[in-house]
Amino acid sequence: MTFFTALSNLQPDQSHLVRNEMTTSIDDKFNPEVIVITDHKVSCDGGGGALGHPVVWYDLVEDDKVECKYCDRIFVRKGSKYDTSSG
Repeated sequence: MTFFTALSNLQPDQSHLVRNEMTTSIDDKFNPEVIVITDHKVSCDGGGGALGHPVVWYDLVEDDKVECKYCDRIFVRKGSKYDTSSG
């Protein structure tokens, strides 16, 4: 038995931890956070502190909805057609 064979024998069997990604629907995996705002400018930092992303600013002048290019959060203007909380 070689050294590498001995090491591989020490590794626990983790085959039961493998998930079949094809059985998970898109809706289960991707459910972006929607944030309703009142201003036409918004900043996003990912909300994770050190685990977030660089601060980016978005302007909602042309449209009442914007999606963060880093974390996929969606920002919508309050009272717009995208605001589901005012219905």
